[in-house]
Amino acid sequence: MKVIEPATPEQFKQYYQLRYDTLRKPWNQPEGSERAEDDEQAIHAMLVDENNEAVGVCRLHLNTTEEGQIRFMGVRSDKQGLRLGDQLLSYLEARARQLGATTMTLQARENAVNFYRRNGYEVEEKTYLLFGSIQHYKMAKQL
Repeated sequence: MKVIEPATPEQFKQYYQLRYDTLRKPWNQPEGSERAEDDEQAIHAMLVDENNEAVGVCRLHLNTTEEGQIRFMGVRSDKQGLRLGDQLLSYLEARARQLGATTMTLQARENAVNFYRRNGYEVEEKTYLLFGSIQHYKMAKQL
């Protein structure tokens, strides 16, 4: 397994398909809802297996010159629980540091809070309810 930054149309196709499959499809959201207006300004990371198939996805953007934000973290359902998401987080935290960030923030779904805690993030506050059923928590970590 290795983390890449998708660059080709085929890599981005896999990236967005996995983002949709893990983060939108289970809640009956339409295709296209996995995309964000600021995706072009973000750094995208994709964990691929030995066949260069997408296993996990995540993205980073800078809220300020000191604060990075992780969004759209998803790992293929058959690969969850194997600590593969740790590799994506580690990669994007290093990229954020390279860009001068000293803090990382994110909005964690309730079922992912412990994953982020294991990776050094702390809950700052309970925030919003996505799709009327998925509680989110703002979490942060000093880089």
